[in-house]
Amino acid sequence: MSSLIVASTRKSAGKTSVLVGLGRALEKKFGYIKPLGDRFLYRKKRLWDYDAALMVNLFELSEEAEKVSIGFDHSKLRYMYDEESITAEVKRVIAEMGRDKEMLFIECGKDLSYGASVHLDPLTLSQATGYQVLIVTGGSENDIADDLAFLKRFVGSDEAHVGGVIINKVIQPDEFKATYLPDIKALGVNVLGVIPYEKELVTLAVSYLAEKLFARVIAGEDGLDRIIRNVFVGAMSVVAARAEPLFSRPDKLIITSGDRSDMILAALEAGGTSCIVLTNNIVPPANVTAKAREEGVPILLVPTDTYATAMQVDDLEPLLTKDDADKIEIITRLVRENVDLKAVEAL
Repeated sequence: MSSLIVASTRKSAGKTSVLVGLGRALEKKFGYIKPLGDRFLYRKKRLWDYDAALMVNLFELSEEAEKVSIGFDHSKLRYMYDEESITAEVKRVIAEMGRDKEMLFIECGKDLSYGASVHLDPLTLSQATGYQVLIVTGGSENDIADDLAFLKRFVGSDEAHVGGVIINKVIQPDEFKATYLPDIKALGVNVLGVIPYEKELVTLAVSYLAEKLFARVIAGEDGLDRIIRNVFVGAMSVVAARAEPLFSRPDKLIITSGDRSDMILAALEAGGTSCIVLTNNIVPPANVTAKAREEGVPILLVPTDTYATAMQVDDLEPLLTKDDADKIEIITRLVRENVDLKAVEAL
């Protein structure tokens, strides 16, 4: 069995999505662990990591989601383990989850330093196990170049086994390869792939939005599978809103106060509205909700004001779900077309 530690240079680099693509593209019987959970889910008195639950459910792994992580809370882990005992526990979980598997993915947290105080960061895990680290990096071209230069400068071969890097979410891949890739390779960084940015991967499903906002669905329940690609904050007059090009775009989310019946009706009449989020816990008149129900447009009700709600939506990370079949196919295709899979297998 080969084992691979998968890490990222910074939050939202797309590590888990790349891991999903690798799992599909490599077509191997693999196991999965995430020693230190960083995206907590609490359901039915059980605690597990979001990414772990995704991998277990998506690939129908035999492991239970809550058992693929050693822990979540740093202070609790520091109380329970010292470096020697936590290393022993990691090796035990690796042996258990990797049994009868061709490959084992060991996913780390949101960046290279996450978990360092409890000896569960990727570089420490590499030292303890001898396994190679596959690093996923993403962001702007300058962010990527900075991250990889920093990595090469401060992580020596005696500290960790960094086997290779996958560069993700590159907006202009041809220009990146011509401008930045030669300098990155000159650093001695083993680049295993450059994955282009795909805008379809950053869309939000209305159902996901409703869950994350803890919103109450007051109309249009049948439209919860709609996709959101654009966000419009309706805090101006209807005349001013209609003059904005964004207001006419398809697959849009409108955020406005529940007492703005004029804005809600205008959004429904404009067409292309995927969802309307009403703020301040104000329920609109029955004729407005009836219109939304007729159009199949979900209306979500939240207690926060319009500005706070807009900030919440802006901060939402479009995490992959097991039901995102189209996104999973896109990710798999991108990995197959842009990553050297044989080199990944050889790490």
